[in-house]
Amino acid sequence: MLQSTLNAKRLIQSIELPAYAFIPGSGLPHPMRDPRGHSHGRKRVSPPALTLENWSTHRNYLLGLDLFNYGFYWESHEEWDRLWKSSGPDSLTGKFLKGLVKLAAAGVKVREGSIHGVRRHAASAGEVFADVAAEADVDNYCGLEFTVLQFAADRAAQLNYKNKFDAGKPVRVFPFILQPEAETMS
Repeated sequence: MLQSTLNAKRLIQSIELPAYAFIPGSGLPHPMRDPRGHSHGRKRVSPPALTLENWSTHRNYLLGLDLFNYGFYWESHEEWDRLWKSSGPDSLTGKFLKGLVKLAAAGVKVREGSIHGVRRHAASAGEVFADVAAEADVDNYCGLEFTVLQFAADRAAQLNYKNKFDAGKPVRVFPFILQPEAETMS
């Protein structure tokens, strides 16, 4: 479901959000490589594959949604990228995750001030969602509606964004959140 409200419902409340939102080139410590990074020293095991059967309880997928919805675009990109790799990049689910990775990358580009990057990643995400929707021949995938995802990606590509953001402060830059349909969650 696409929500335009500013109140995203946390899907995995037991995991704390990072101390800061990483933006490449901002001078903040790299989350994993720098000893001062918010995720330095954490074991990065490959998550189990995302499936249509396990998405509603899949911690990595839901954490990626939480991170995205709260303005941690780099972190959601990283979470979904790991999940994309473990789910099989060429699988239908892998392609779906690739769309989410690209949408998160568009958020990073907003924070970097690269409007060309925003438009390129968001448009690419919309194309991926359209392709997956056609191949899957369903309206809803892992709790999210394809028409809503395509609208969100198209909207993200067309918006004007402010130029300055406080370094490290998580900011939701898109006027929507990605909230799985409650009736499809188990």
